Amino acid sequence: MTKDRRKHTPMVANTEERGEMIAVAAYYLAEHRGFTAGSAIEDWLEAEQQIDRMLETIRQQGISRLRFERAGLRNALRLWDSGQANNR
Repeated sequence: MTKDRRKHTPMVANTEERGEMIAVAAYYLAEHRGFTAGSAIEDWLEAEQQIDRMLETIRQQGISRLRFERAGLRNALRLWDSGQANNR
């Protein structure tokens, strides 16, 4: 897909992309808690919830695939988390 086309294509993650996002997010959650044993399932479930909320917000706001790719997943999660903290 060309850059120009990605600029106007809404960010809609397919199953494989969503799974990769969840895996990365779960890794960062585990890293954040120091990789202590016994929390992998909780990390995965929390990552699923975070990614699904983030993707839904991205869909609602009409964020393009290019804009999302530029932000990068780690930065997107960091921004998402800080935004949600402000809304609590």
